[in-house]
Amino acid sequence: MKKLMTMARQFRDDENGAAMVEYSILIGIIAVASILIVIAIGAWVSGRFTDLCTGLDGHPTGTCSAAGGS
Repeated sequence: MKKLMTMARQFRDDENGAAMVEYSILIGIIAVASILIVIAIGAWVSGRFTDLCTGLDGHPTGTCSAAGGS
C-alpha cells in the first residue's frame, strides 16, 4: 500500500505532461500564424502581379496574358 501511495504522489507531482500540453499549444499557435502569414504574402504577391499585368495591358507596346501565365 505504501508503494502505491508513493507512486500516486509521484504521478501527481510530475509536471512533464503539463509542459508537453503547453508546448503543443505553442507549436499549434506558431503553425497557424505561419500559415496565415504565407497566405497573406501570397495574396499580396498575386495582387502585385495583377496590377503589373493590368498596367502592361494598358500600355501600347505591352501585353500580358494572365490566363496563359506569361
